[in-house]
Amino acid sequence: MGHPQLDLSNDELLSTTRAVRKRLDLERPIEDSVLRECLELAVQAPTGSNAQGWQFVFVKDPARKAQIGAYYAQVWQEYRNMPYAIHQLHRGTGNTELESSQERSTDSAEYLAANIGRVPVLMIPCVAGRTDMPGAGDLLGQASLFGSIIPAAWSFMLAARARGIGSAWTTLHLRHERAIAELLGIPYQYFMQVALIPLAYTKGTNFKPAYRPPVDTVMHVDQW
Repeated sequence: MGHPQLDLSNDELLSTTRAVRKRLDLERPIEDSVLRECLELAVQAPTGSNAQGWQFVFVKDPARKAQIGAYYAQVWQEYRNMPYAIHQLHRGTGNTELESSQERSTDSAEYLAANIGRVPVLMIPCVAGRTDMPGAGDLLGQASLFGSIIPAAWSFMLAARARGIGSAWTTLHLRHERAIAELLGIPYQYFMQVALIPLAYTKGTNFKPAYRPPVDTVMHVDQW
């Protein structure tokens, strides 16, 4: 018998799997059985050449989570003043809906940076190969590598949402990827970390689609 799921249609699941940063229950543990159930779905995702060169590290130990959280918070302080940071992006565009959305995201991102080391589980998806090593290949090879892990990680996040678990795709920890690899025993030379995904049951399960500009602003048919 699988874990209970929310009553969501496919379209509702796809449109309401948000980056959850504040509405995370930091006190409620996540059962290993639900992590395994989500992972069984995640590994049905496609990979380049059907290589399945993925590994998933789940960090539950408080001391290790705290160390990773400290690395994350350090990079957050550097990131927050960069021109492409969430604080700066779309500022002054005149699009009040977009600016308001960014302000809410900024507030929640600050909260996550302060608390990411306290979430019940941190998931780190890894893929065999590295894009930063000599001989890593051209754009084709790099896109194939990322495309062989991101669909599986996103499938995990969708499966988690269906079971009342929130998540967020973060990458700031990668500034300290080697140190975190040593902390967790990940073979750095052979496996590349691609994200740090906090997992926690959400406070409430009702999430709404986010504001997005009309698809006509991003959709091209036959030519740009």
